[in-house]
Amino acid sequence: MKHFRLFVLLIAICSFATGATAQDNKDKKADKKKKTETVTFNVNMTCEKCKAKIERHITWEKGVKDLTVNLDKDQVTVKYDPAKTTAEKLEKAITALEFSCEKTEPAPPAKKSKSK
Repeated sequence: MKHFRLFVLLIAICSFATGATAQDNKDKKADKKKKTETVTFNVNMTCEKCKAKIERHITWEKGVKDLTVNLDKDQVTVKYDPAKTTAEKLEKAITALEFSCEKTEPAPPAKKSKSK
């Protein structure tokens, strides 16, 4: 009977430890999702081939999470992990593809009008 109680206690401890580890893993994944920054560049693109070239190369840069290329506005928006890369490194990567590139400032937040 002692062995049975010990066995049950051991199983309870193991299941508790595993549950705590699983929760810790979920917390770490949530933290990783939060640790991204977004930067937008004005890039001198002229055609679909330019857009495709940027998409093909910058997507694979270290730390890049998401990439949007807007040919109409000549803008490239990159969501990246600041622990792995910087906006300056991304700008150099775009420049290395022989495009002129300039970081744009984020638009100021829209002012809320007070209604009377």
